[in-house]
This record gives sequence, C-alpha cells and structure tokens, in this order.
Amino acid sequence: MSFTRQDEIRPDDQYYWVTQNQDGSYTGTPKALEDKEESDENGNPMYVKVLGTVDGKPAMVDSTERLITKGLKSNWIARVNHNTNMTLIPTDWYVIRKVERSIDIPADVATYRAKVIAWCTATKASITAVTTVEQLKEINLGVSI
Repeated sequence: MSFTRQDEIRPDDQYYWVTQNQDGSYTGTPKALEDKEESDENGNPMYVKVLGTVDGKPAMVDSTERLITKGLKSNWIARVNHNTNMTLIPTDWYVIRKVERSIDIPADVATYRAKVIAWCTATKASITAVTTVEQLKEINLGVSI
C-alpha cells in the first residue's frame, strides 16, 4: 500500500531522484550537476551507438563519439539557451532586415535584445559556477528577463 504523508513536500523531480518510503515520506537524492563520460562495469569507455553493419547485416555499433550523460548544469544551460532563442524570435526579423537591406534596428528593439542576451550570458555564468543543487535551485527560482 502506498500513501503520502500530508505534512511532507515531495522533492522536486527536476533536481532530485525521488523515492517514496513505506511510511509515505520521500527520499530525494540530488542529481549530478556535471556531465559524466560513461564507462562500462570494467571501466572501459562507452560510445554512442549508431546504425552500422556486422557480417553484412544492419546492427548497432559504437561510433567514435563518447557516451556522455548530461548533468543538471548542461540541461539548465540548454533550457536558458532555448528560452532566450524563443524570446528573441519575434525580433529576429529586424536583425535579418539589417543584414540584408541595411535598415537600422529600432533603438528600443536593440536595447531589448541586448538585455535578453545579457540576461542569458549572466544566467549561464551563474549556472556554471554552482557547486550544489541547492545553489542551482536558487538561480532558477528567480529566473526572469
């Protein structure tokens, strides 16, 4: 039987591997912050599998690319990049117009884009600098442009 204790808050799955104990409490194990190059049980490096051939038949074979499990920092930096790109999309046409036809970008648009890019750069630097999951959570709780 599984039940949840009403007085306990479940740890955030974005940051922790969460298990529910028999008494309904939770155990949260912090996820890795850093990327990890994977190795097999004998310590040999693992590689990304790709479709190839073995004995003339299609098969999954090792590529030359090391298998890397992304840590929280890489995942959050990717989110920041994505959010920044999505935020800039509505004004990208001004940049394209400038490049293609030499029509100036309005000052307010240029200022806005610079602010978004500065936020992105600063946020990624903050994420890179963290050493604990708690520090990472603090950065992401206050994310706004």
